[in-house]
Amino acid sequence: MHYISTRGNASNLDFAGVTLAGLASDGGLYVPRAWPTFTQAEIKAMRGLTYVDLAAKVMAPFTAGSLSEDELRELCAAAYGSFSHAAVTPLTQLDNQQWLLELFHGPTLAFKDVALQLLGHLFERFLSGGDKALTIVGATSGDTGSAAIHAVAGRENIEIFMLHPHGRVSDVQRRQMTTVLAPNVHNIAIEGSFDDAQAMVKRMFGDSEVTSAITLSAVNSINWARLMAQVVYYFWAALQLGAPERKVAFSVPTGNFGDVFAGYVAAQMGLPVERLIVATNVNDILHRALAKGDYSVGSVTPTAAPSMDIQVSSNFERLLFDLEGRDGSATAERMKIFEQDGKTALTDAMRSKAGLFQSARADANEMSGAMRWAYEKCAEVIDPHTAIAIHAARNAGISADVPVVTLATAHPAKFPDAVERATGVRPSLPARVGNLFDREERFIVLPSDYVAVRDHVLGHAARA
Repeated sequence: MHYISTRGNASNLDFAGVTLAGLASDGGLYVPRAWPTFTQAEIKAMRGLTYVDLAAKVMAPFTAGSLSEDELRELCAAAYGSFSHAAVTPLTQLDNQQWLLELFHGPTLAFKDVALQLLGHLFERFLSGGDKALTIVGATSGDTGSAAIHAVAGRENIEIFMLHPHGRVSDVQRRQMTTVLAPNVHNIAIEGSFDDAQAMVKRMFGDSEVTSAITLSAVNSINWARLMAQVVYYFWAALQLGAPERKVAFSVPTGNFGDVFAGYVAAQMGLPVERLIVATNVNDILHRALAKGDYSVGSVTPTAAPSMDIQVSSNFERLLFDLEGRDGSATAERMKIFEQDGKTALTDAMRSKAGLFQSARADANEMSGAMRWAYEKCAEVIDPHTAIAIHAARNAGISADVPVVTLATAHPAKFPDAVERATGVRPSLPARVGNLFDREERFIVLPSDYVAVRDHVLGHAARA
């Protein structure tokens, strides 16, 4: 399998290459040269596989040439062996149509673990036996940071620098990052928004002063390997609900568009997906883009669902690339204008090609209402992000004979204040998290200034 940049002006790479590179040298995102596909018979034959075996089967076409299916299965077994539920991502039924796909049974209680536990093993495999040192630089709106840190903490030849918006993540989210005191972990709190942090990370990849001194990689969902691992749980859920003979709809709480784009990839591979519901909070750039063609940046409004407090959705570029006929030069020009002006418009033809997607926006009251409904009617305590997707799912107008799976992206105990306000119940952290609030924290606060952040990274980065 070979990978190309969405902006059409970077070297094509194999799977190992894109995993270690993260972002393409032209500023674009890597995608497969062509989407691999399964026949309906091949999908049917996947029924009854364990999560590890299914993961190896679904991802094998993407890793071909870099890993055999047996090698991939071995890495998946190592990645998912630490999850607290034997099913890895279990399904829970809410009512006759609504289901939850629980993605929070990994070490940091969020869906990011499903991909990042594997990514840590991939990094280690591709770096083993050489003298190459890798510097991972990432930005997080809450969950990516802790999942990435737990995936690579203590690993040889890797340093990780994680930027988060100071005071704009939950206490649990912050502590899951800042209490990891491994010497290769560096937490940076930015006095700005997640979008500011994300822009700095992308700028670093295009800064020759940085790239000539250190080898950079990414753990955000701009890294193809991370997004690839998320494709698996769409197959996992759909197969349990009757696929391939039966279509399934998915409702996905999203800010950066990576998790829902993984569902799009699953559909391109042949999974019968009825609809992908893009659920946003009041920071609704994705809803405006899909519903009206208005992909324009607004100001970030802090909410009780901080992982969705985003106005620049990096992974949306991958969809734009497909919607423009995989024309790298057209996508590069569109993104250049977007980065200059903070806006671009989707044509009617592009929106028509994106017909698999449906979008929705939920405000604070609707989010709280969904948490109450889940608790009072279904005896399920859910987090604010999942609640936004539940609200969207219940109001999507999907035919009653089509199951709707909402991706439960975080454990409710990561957001205890918001859950308690809505339901009267204060969720407790699972015992496996331990004494999180008694541990020492370590992080540095820096201004929202690119040079300050770049110089800090260069001063502490791995060199080999």
